[in-house]
Amino acid sequence: MAGALDGIKVLDLARYVAGPYCAQMLGDFGADVVKIEKPDTGDIMRGPGAATGDDKLYMLMFNRNKRSLTLDLRHPGGREILASLIREADVLVENFRPGTMEAMDFGWEQVSALNPRLVMARISGFGQDGPWAARPAFDAIAQAEGGLMHLTGSADGEATMFGAIVIDYSTGTNAALGVMAALHARERTGRGQVVDVPLLDTAMSFLMTAVAEHHRDGTVMGRQGNRDRYGAPTNSYRTRDGERLHLMAANQKHFEALLEIMGETQVLGDPRFATPAQRLEDADLVDETVAGWFLRHDRDWLLDRLLAAGVPCARLADVSDLVENPQVEHRGQIIEVGHAKLGPVKMQGNPIRLTDTPVETHRAVPTLGQHSDEILGEWLNLDPDAIAALRQDKVI
Repeated sequence: MAGALDGIKVLDLARYVAGPYCAQMLGDFGADVVKIEKPDTGDIMRGPGAATGDDKLYMLMFNRNKRSLTLDLRHPGGREILASLIREADVLVENFRPGTMEAMDFGWEQVSALNPRLVMARISGFGQDGPWAARPAFDAIAQAEGGLMHLTGSADGEATMFGAIVIDYSTGTNAALGVMAALHARERTGRGQVVDVPLLDTAMSFLMTAVAEHHRDGTVMGRQGNRDRYGAPTNSYRTRDGERLHLMAANQKHFEALLEIMGETQVLGDPRFATPAQRLEDADLVDETVAGWFLRHDRDWLLDRLLAAGVPCARLADVSDLVENPQVEHRGQIIEVGHAKLGPVKMQGNPIRLTDTPVETHRAVPTLGQHSDEILGEWLNLDPDAIAALRQDKVI
């Protein structure tokens, strides 16, 4: 079945995570994604075994639903081939340091002259211009400079990073969203445009009310561990059997249901527990009280009764729990992706479901240069002799 982006041609010049993840999202929706890589080494995430197909597992997480074309962009012939590909493409995704594409004569002015309908997604640490544009950045740098590390960790502990590369993933998702908006706008204007998505801006988008609070009265939002900032009780609590359960019972309905289960309805007579606003003001006392209740019961006993009463709660699952989760299985969220050398590999899939144009894994993760001949033939109508000459000249 054709995907939502069937017929859209994407050139993926990106490396590492955010850019390749953006292109993978587009490929998941049916776009024809061509990953352009250095001959011999390819994307740095492949690792040292790229030439023999011994890719790192990390590479597989961000490169399904793509084809691989090797192209030496330092070679004049390689740049000529890239220019020809740009003329045929709908989207170009890149995450080089700002100025790199311009140095290769493939900045926005040059590529839009080659193809006025092209949408160019530009992912960087700090944006394409400004005083910090040239600074290097990765996910953790954006978490640190974007204020997220300051908000993450226990209240009395050191700032820490997220347990996953959340900024890379989110920046890639934001870029894919921007690309799709730009493609839609192109239907009206006939012109492409730049989609500029920095890691820093994505990190700042997670700051909730921190910026508004600071501008209002100078407040600097701090760390709170697993406690919610806007309601109580919301925290992770230890249970009698040594397990932990995360509870969110801040609104009145959920809190009163919690009291019924605990047999503690008389607490509502205490003004410190009576309303959501008062519970938030006395969050330390509320946490201490709920923690004491939970320590009298086993996790599963609590989980069953809280869920039956409609109170939001969850075990603190690890990946071994997750892969056996019946809801995950029902949703088909763990998919199997092929690789020529590694064979089928199970991984998490795209979280988006479309009813009429479903997201599908229609291509395995490519080995380095696996589709070079095929792409040059399809996109540029080059015959086998012309392709052989490019290979002889070490262009591909």
